[in-house]
Amino acid sequence: MSLGIYAGSIAAMAVTVRIPTTMRPLTGGDKQVSVEPGTLADVVAALEAAHPGLGDRLVDEDGALRKFVNVFVDDDDVRYLDGLDTKVDDGITVSIIPAVAGG
Repeated sequence: MSLGIYAGSIAAMAVTVRIPTTMRPLTGGDKQVSVEPGTLADVVAALEAAHPGLGDRLVDEDGALRKFVNVFVDDDDVRYLDGLDTKVDDGITVSIIPAVAGG
């Protein structure tokens, strides 16, 4: 499947990905970008193709989601779904939320 990116505006029949402030320099400041539907792994691959370095911030060298980043498909944490195999359909919003630690 071919994955296209539509930076800046939301395209019809697409998945919206919300980009956290700390990662926006990689998207040219865009708060959200759109990709074609597929699995979460497809979404991450499309993000990396359009915005080099973004995929590395989400997935480690073993291909697993990084522990310090939470990813939600709609309002569901993908760690409790199918992880990177989670299906992401048209019209769905993916939210990337960096973990916050404090003391």
